[in-house]
Amino acid sequence: MNLPKHIAIIMDGNGRWAKKRGLPRTAGHKAGAETLKKVLTYAQKKGIEVVTLFAFSSENWKRPKEEVQTLMDLFRAYLKEDVKELVKKGIRVSFIGAREKLAPDLREQMNRLESQTADFQGFHVVLAISYGARDDIINAARQLAVKAASGQMTPDDIDETTFAAHLSTTRMPAPDLVIRTSGEERISNFLLWEMAYAELYFTPVLWPDFNETAFDEALESYQKRQRRYGGLENKQKV
Repeated sequence: MNLPKHIAIIMDGNGRWAKKRGLPRTAGHKAGAETLKKVLTYAQKKGIEVVTLFAFSSENWKRPKEEVQTLMDLFRAYLKEDVKELVKKGIRVSFIGAREKLAPDLREQMNRLESQTADFQGFHVVLAISYGARDDIINAARQLAVKAASGQMTPDDIDETTFAAHLSTTRMPAPDLVIRTSGEERISNFLLWEMAYAELYFTPVLWPDFNETAFDEALESYQKRQRRYGGLENKQKV
């Protein structure tokens, strides 16, 4: 079975899920957190090697304070309550994003979890928290500019490999499949560099309703595609 090694997911639709049920948006986020646990369990069972989840974007800080606080509290609870289970299952956990914007206790928990699981060789979960791909690209460019200005390298030394090595995703393979739930068909400043040749899959299913069946449908769609990376299928000539 031709499965993607790395799946990236834009978890969208929590608010609409709650609105359809006459519930506050915060209820949707809580339901989405439960879906996250189930999806990760299923992805590991299917043999996916890496799953990257867009949990909180750099733009999400603009949302109402109550909603942001709920999301941070859910993240805090996830780190506290599920850490032992993640470690027990041998799951490596990493984080990408602007950590300096997060509360000190969250940063401490994130660092601890990364350290605890750094040597795990199995399933790898990457959580994008306070993450924006444009910011990541700018930071990489800034690092390279400093090195060039100090004489550590020349502009001619900069190529795709060098640039990618300065992104926060440097230790991750590029995503093979990017899934976005809720019916929206955009990538919303997520892994802009990394998904250059990823297969995109958009589903109308709202994130809290995303289950094993929906996951399998995404995998089936991926398996039907021809990945040519800019080349020609079956060596056809133009």
